[in-house]
Amino acid sequence: MNKAFVKESDQDEDDELPEALALPQGTRNYLTPGGYARLRDELVHLMTVERPEIVQIVSWAASNGDRSENGDYLYGKKRLREIDRRMRFLTKRLDIAEIVDPALQTRRDHVFFGATVTYSTKAGEDHTVTIVGVDEAEPLAGKISWISPVARALTKACEGDTVTLRTPGGVEELDILEVSYPE
Repeated sequence: MNKAFVKESDQDEDDELPEALALPQGTRNYLTPGGYARLRDELVHLMTVERPEIVQIVSWAASNGDRSENGDYLYGKKRLREIDRRMRFLTKRLDIAEIVDPALQTRRDHVFFGATVTYSTKAGEDHTVTIVGVDEAEPLAGKISWISPVARALTKACEGDTVTLRTPGGVEELDILEVSYPE
């Protein structure tokens, strides 16, 4: 097939990170030891298991002849690009990662990176969140990024304090009920 009809370029324009995954300029990539281990394990799995399997499939599919209509070959090449892109992303993130162990926190009454915080809104709703790295954040599981508005509002506050959270919907007061760190 002529390259003019294929929606691919010779450059890796997809090396740019999506805006949601990009770290703010001048910030560090803090990770908990568990988050670092998960990212490292994913990278090792991609390098040692997934990529070799896909390379073998692509090699087999290429030996079958006509590649332009060979689904195994086309899908395999696309999957290889996805794996390589993810491996580059993980390598860059792990290279700049700063591991912060919350269990070593000495000021356990204050909210810092790695703290699990229970807070109450003025509407009477209680929420429990753990402040983690950007790459570890899972808001539905209660793990919020340290650069999120809620985490920024809570950081450096103590148990019993009331902090102000500025949101697009207005200003909200949060009462900190409990601060804890892993042992």
